[in-house]
Amino acid sequence: MSAAEATLGSGPAQPNGKVRAFLRLVMIEHSVFALPFAYIAALTAMFLNGGSVQWVTLLLVTVAMVGLRTFAMAANRIIDREIDARNPRTAGRELVTGAVSVKSAWTGALVAVVVFLGAAALLNPLCLALAPVAVVPMVVYPYGKRFTHYPHAILGLAQAMGPVGAWLAVTGSWSWDAVILGLAVGVWIGGFDLIFACQDVQADRAHGVLSVPARFGVPAALWGARVCHVVTTGLLVWFGLAAEAGVFYWIGMVIVAVAFVYEHRVVRPHDLSRLNRAFFQVNGFIGIALFACALLDLLVRGLTV
Repeated sequence: MSAAEATLGSGPAQPNGKVRAFLRLVMIEHSVFALPFAYIAALTAMFLNGGSVQWVTLLLVTVAMVGLRTFAMAANRIIDREIDARNPRTAGRELVTGAVSVKSAWTGALVAVVVFLGAAALLNPLCLALAPVAVVPMVVYPYGKRFTHYPHAILGLAQAMGPVGAWLAVTGSWSWDAVILGLAVGVWIGGFDLIFACQDVQADRAHGVLSVPARFGVPAALWGARVCHVVTTGLLVWFGLAAEAGVFYWIGMVIVAVAFVYEHRVVRPHDLSRLNRAFFQVNGFIGIALFACALLDLLVRGLTV
């Protein structure tokens, strides 16, 4: 993901300025991509196990998700700072310009992972036991582009754990329904990471950074993304059937399918000018729209708040 450009100030950074710079570094607002699907998993589990919203659990799921994502983004930026410095698109990132020091980034990352582990501990013993497993792909992903042309798959695996973890947070037990939703999220995010990586093909090839677009070209990457999003749609349908979803969930699925079609119409192999619209706006909309429809469906079916 691209970061907001940052420039060095003329004087020493104040504490609140450092916090703002760190939040820009980790792009905290982009938690919107993963959170809606964690909420779908958690609320579906609550509906099937008691029928009412467990607000404390939902809050802890939110804290855990944001904490882990913040750690992942900070670690990504730290590990990739030299690669970012060589790429004109990413040369304005905070660790490259000095707006955030490596020490401050590590401090923020460690605080975030402690928050994640604390939230997991407060949820249930299984969540705490599995929490370190969730951290591993977050660190492996930024290194992935150094040893495989498929780092997007590692990112997908990392993101797939969100819905599974949210379900475990509610029930304390394994669910294959949650795995289906997790796979949908992982394939979805891996697919739009293929799209996003297309803008860095020249820089990646020049500096030996590995990716599907760098290895196979932009047209192949965009076709790969289309396949991923067809698979995502199928998995979301499978989840809806497994969870015996009602009409509003299926309305959400129609919205998601239309959004996917739009996304792949606005990005062309020789015209990436609207890539940011496809990446940020459309994919953010997909998560929020499906969550809103899934929530309405659960409320109509009897979920109590």
